[in-house]
Amino acid sequence: MKSSIRRSRRAAVAVALGSVLALTATACGDDGSGGGGGDSGAEGSGKGEIVFWDNNGGVRTDSWKEIIADFEKANPDIKVEYVGIPSTDYQSKVDTAIQGGGLPDVGGVGAAMLAGFAAQNALEPLDDRLAKSSLNGKLNEDMVTSLKAAGGGDDKLYSIPTSANNGVLYYRTDLFKKAGLAEPTTWDNFYTAAEKLTDSGKNEFGYTIRGGAGSIAQALDAMYGQSGITSFWVAGGEKTTVNDPKNVAALEKYAALYKKVTPAADLNNDFTKMVAQWDSGTIGMLNHNLGSYQDHVKALGTDKFRGIPQPVGSAGKRVQVSNPVDGMGLFKSSKNKEAAWKFIEFATSKAENSKFNEAAGQVPSNNDAAKDAWISKAEPTKLAAAALTDGSTTIVQLPYYLPDWNTISKADNEPNFQKVLNGDLSAKEFLDTMAGQLNEAQAEWKERNG
Repeated sequence: MKSSIRRSRRAAVAVALGSVLALTATACGDDGSGGGGGDSGAEGSGKGEIVFWDNNGGVRTDSWKEIIADFEKANPDIKVEYVGIPSTDYQSKVDTAIQGGGLPDVGGVGAAMLAGFAAQNALEPLDDRLAKSSLNGKLNEDMVTSLKAAGGGDDKLYSIPTSANNGVLYYRTDLFKKAGLAEPTTWDNFYTAAEKLTDSGKNEFGYTIRGGAGSIAQALDAMYGQSGITSFWVAGGEKTTVNDPKNVAALEKYAALYKKVTPAADLNNDFTKMVAQWDSGTIGMLNHNLGSYQDHVKALGTDKFRGIPQPVGSAGKRVQVSNPVDGMGLFKSSKNKEAAWKFIEFATSKAENSKFNEAAGQVPSNNDAAKDAWISKAEPTKLAAAALTDGSTTIVQLPYYLPDWNTISKADNEPNFQKVLNGDLSAKEFLDTMAGQLNEAQAEWKERNG
C-alpha cells in the first residue's frame, strides 16, 4: 500500500475520533457497553455483563472459555460474553469498531497492534490500575516493558501481558534419523536437510514455508538469522536494515525453497493450515513458535519431533527477530471498566495464567506461574527460555511502536511476498519497497514524538 493510502487511512481515523459517535448497544450487550475510540466510557457498577474479544479465536477458544467459567464462578455477579475472532481478522475488526462503534470491554491486545489502537485513543492506560492491583510486582518486567515500548512513545501501559512467544524450528526426529541427517541447529544443516528430505513424487517435503497470513515475520526471522545483522535500524535510526544486501541475499535463498522443497499449497497457508499440514503429513521441518507445540504433541506424540531454537549462523551466533508479547487491553469506551479490570486481573493471576500458557505452550507473564513444573517438561519452552538468557541469542527488536507497523508487515506486503515466492517480484524489489514504507513511518513517528 502506498504511503498516501496510509495517510488517508490515518486522516479518516482522525475524523472518526473527532466525531460524536452514535453507539449501539446491540454490538456489546444490552447494558450499552462498547463504543468507538472517542467514547470515554465509565467505571460502571462492577457487575453485569462485559464483552471479551479473543484475538486468536478458534485456536485459544477452549482455554478462554475455561478461564471465563472459572471467573464467573468466582464472580457470580459478572457475566462474560466471549467473541472469538481469528488472528488474521482481528486488527481490521477492531479498527472498524473504533471508527464506527461497537468495541468490546476487553480484548486481546498484543505488541504488534498496540500502537495502532493507542494512536486512535481506543485504549485505557492501565498503569494506575496495575499499581493498586494484587498483580503489582507479580508480572514479568521484561514483558511489561515490551508492551510499554510498543505503545507508541508515551511510556504508558495499555495492555497487561499474558504470555511471551519465541520462534521455534520444529523437526521430525524420526525422518532425520532415517535419513542420517544432523540436527538443523545451523542454517547449513537446515538447507541440507530441506533438500535431502524432499521427494515430491511421494509427497514428501523437507520444509513448509509460510506464504499466507503472517508470512512477513517468519521471512524476517529467516533473513536476519542468516545475515547476522543485529539491529533493525542503522545508527541514528533513520534508515532500516531490512533491504541491506545481506538480507536481500538471505531472502533470495529462503524464498527459493518454495515448491522446490515445499508443498505448493504453502503459497496461501497461514499458521493454522501450515501446522495442520505438518502434523498430518510427511514434512521434515516447520518454522513457527511455541504456540503450536501442543498441536504437535497431540498429532505426533513426543517421540517423533523436537522443537529447538532457530539455527545459528556461520559465525556461531543465533539472531532472531522479536516475537510480540501478547496481552489484554481495556477499551476506553467500556461502560463497565471495573468489571472488565476484574476479568483482566483474574485471567493473569497465577492459576489461570499458568493454565492458559500450559495449553498454549508459551511463557507465562505471571512470575509465580512461570515457576510451575509443566514448563520444564515442555522442551521447546524450556529451550527457548534458555536461549534467551544464556547469551547465545541476539534479538532484533521489531518496531512495534510504529502505528503503521502492523499494516506495513501484513496488508501492505503479504501479497508482495507471495509474488516473490512465485518469482514475479525480486527479493530486492520487495525489500526496497518495504524499506521505503518503514523509513517514512519512522520519520513520521520521530517528528510526532520529538
